[in-house]
Amino acid sequence: MTCKGEEALIKTMTHSDSNNGGPIRLRSSDFLRIFWRSSFEQGSWNFERMQNVGFAYIMAPAINRLYPDLNDRKQAMKRHLQFFNTAPIMQSLITGVVLSMEEQKANGLPVSDESINSVKTAMMGPMGGFGDPVWLGTVRPVLSAFAASLVLTGFGIWGPILFFFAWNILRLAFRYLTQMAGYRRGADIINVFNTGIIKNAGNATSIFGTFMMGAIVARWVKVDFASVSTFISNHTLVQVLNSTVDVLAPIGLTFACIWLIRKQVSPIWIILGLFLLGILGYMVGVLV
Repeated sequence: MTCKGEEALIKTMTHSDSNNGGPIRLRSSDFLRIFWRSSFEQGSWNFERMQNVGFAYIMAPAINRLYPDLNDRKQAMKRHLQFFNTAPIMQSLITGVVLSMEEQKANGLPVSDESINSVKTAMMGPMGGFGDPVWLGTVRPVLSAFAASLVLTGFGIWGPILFFFAWNILRLAFRYLTQMAGYRRGADIINVFNTGIIKNAGNATSIFGTFMMGAIVARWVKVDFASVSTFISNHTLVQVLNSTVDVLAPIGLTFACIWLIRKQVSPIWIILGLFLLGILGYMVGVLV
């Protein structure tokens, strides 16, 4: 049973150009249209089949090109209205593989509906597990922290501008390149997953993200305590203690926030708690 969005998507399919008896091939304009549509994948997200309508919308230009017969186009659209859900940025790789299989099927090769859906199902899990930690858990936080550090060091609006362009250039370039890589490799790209490349790439990205966040924490996370010179008269000891506190306090505060996040404490409450801690520390003379 299809929803209204699915029915409307099928009805809007138009007739494709004739291939004059030769093999049917997707064109550069088709790939660009598919790439453009991939940004709207979650525009019709639903609880039953999640990204299925968005994926069918992405595939529509290719189906128009590959299947001259209206019934074949309807069947192809219904094929892509099955359950689908993965990390949006990684979806383009799956799209490329499916485009290759659809092109083979349109040219008479033995590619069944079940094999196309099986490839989609086999890829969407690993891509979701890889994409979210890398892009949302590493790349975006690192870019955000770097942009924030630019603001704090006096670069003002250039921090957000850098984040906007860097994030969009990286994700859009990645999506187009992986779409084309998936199309060229086809279903054979699944064999690459067996080499452990996804696990190694994920580990490398996590290490890089951890390194960068550590460097950023050391640069602009500060806890300004009142000098201990009021309590200790030895000038050398005062300098040592002040330097030690300046190093350990930001690290301790960072680990405390990580511990709270792992305990499922909302980041909003953590931010409010830091504000309250700063105000109270200033009132009692511990923080400046």
